[in-house]
Amino acid sequence: MRHYRLALLIASSGVCACSSLASRPDLPFESALPPGDTTALDRATAAEETLHPQQSAFRLVVEGTEAFVTRAHSARMAGRSLDVQTYIWHADLTGMYLAHTLLQAADRNVKVRLLVDDMDARAKNAGLAALAAHPNIAVRLFNPFSSRSGALRLLGEGLWNFDRLNRRMHNKTWIVDNRIAIAGGRNIGNEYFDAGHDMNFVDLDFAMVGPVVRDASTSFDRYWNSTSAYPIETLDPDRVNARALDKLRATLTEAARQAQISRYAKALAGDDAIRQLMERKWPMEWSALYKFVADDPLKVDMQAYDASRTNVGATLVSVLASMNAGATIISPYFVPGEEGTRSLVRTAGSGKQIKILTNSLVANDVAAVHGGYSKYRPALLEGGVQLWELKPLAAKAESSMFGSSGASLHTKALSMDGRQLFVGSYNLDPRSTWLNCEQGVLVASETLAKQFEAIFATQTSPLHAWRVTLDHEALQWSDGSESFDSDPKASWGRRFQAWLARVLNLEAQL
Repeated sequence: MRHYRLALLIASSGVCACSSLASRPDLPFESALPPGDTTALDRATAAEETLHPQQSAFRLVVEGTEAFVTRAHSARMAGRSLDVQTYIWHADLTGMYLAHTLLQAADRNVKVRLLVDDMDARAKNAGLAALAAHPNIAVRLFNPFSSRSGALRLLGEGLWNFDRLNRRMHNKTWIVDNRIAIAGGRNIGNEYFDAGHDMNFVDLDFAMVGPVVRDASTSFDRYWNSTSAYPIETLDPDRVNARALDKLRATLTEAARQAQISRYAKALAGDDAIRQLMERKWPMEWSALYKFVADDPLKVDMQAYDASRTNVGATLVSVLASMNAGATIISPYFVPGEEGTRSLVRTAGSGKQIKILTNSLVANDVAAVHGGYSKYRPALLEGGVQLWELKPLAAKAESSMFGSSGASLHTKALSMDGRQLFVGSYNLDPRSTWLNCEQGVLVASETLAKQFEAIFATQTSPLHAWRVTLDHEALQWSDGSESFDSDPKASWGRRFQAWLARVLNLEAQL
């Protein structure tokens, strides 16, 4: 594999001359604006926090429409600050609408900070630069490419600086007035909010109120001020100008108008989640035992596998080691590795129940990941681990060697002993552990754990998933009405991609 990469690096030198990354300016430390008592969200949440000292409130946001509307309405209500951190922000119906809400908030003198990983942001460079021309909007790009356009430049730079650019910021947080936060697995885009109807798409967020919101803001500040977060003005100063902002404003206004004739118009008009929050009627679970955990943003400069760099992974390992009854896990990209497989088998062998739902090959948008996962299936099943693989409900589902944003299963969550629940951006795979920056929220709550167990039961029902078992050492997939002896309904192209990933030994990159 090293020789293969060396050949690519040599070839890339003939493709283009790779420009060097501009020096990051010496910037003063910026902190989130503290909670106050002047905004609508201040008034809605302060009284509840007073009634629940030392506690925070959590709500599982399951439905995509609620996830979208909660973000949109909270942004509309923002009176002081709006901090958004994301891996992907699509320029589609929901993405453009939410960008419009950010611009409207800035017009109301709300301080907006937008932090986007540059793996996705580079393709939206012009729009992000235009937003940054607004005096109340600051845009920073995490671990950026030096070139801002051109496919050949992207290829050449990606190959030449592979070790650095291979490490991404996968965190997703939406924080308004330092009073309400949304964090979990969702990026910004149609599929994450159920705007597309052609996939069995499953995702999950926490909506949060209380001191945990300030913990989220502390994490945001840490990333915002990290040496890997570059102001877009440093990367592409010429595009940050008033004329570009005026053009973008017209585009976003038209996009918002188009959204008003979509099915989201009804949701935006009729959803009462924020009104219920204002009236203290929004169902949330309060807990004094919680932890907002995020990896160190310096993880992108990691030179070796250092366990101290995987804060999220270390937290989960500790919790799983202390559980008594078992764990229920949903991970779209699941590559346990030899050590993880041994640990799961050892846990199952001790009488604890381990249940896992992941993508099937036909539902997975990243065939390479399935190749990394599939070789561990026999050992997991033989050791007593229970496996389900999600079906695609789509008539059309596309896959690539390294994937896109269209995976069917996108939830990253697990419950332990029916008493604790973790929801975040972390997949149980080497990439989340060693390469990408990740985050998540761990909460002690039987109610929330039971809600997640109900989600798991629904998604592992015969309508939605195949149960994977061993029959005389042969893998079997069944939904009760059909059975298969190889990855169900997967094309030869998908099978080849998964096989190739195994042959090339890409597991450390998955």
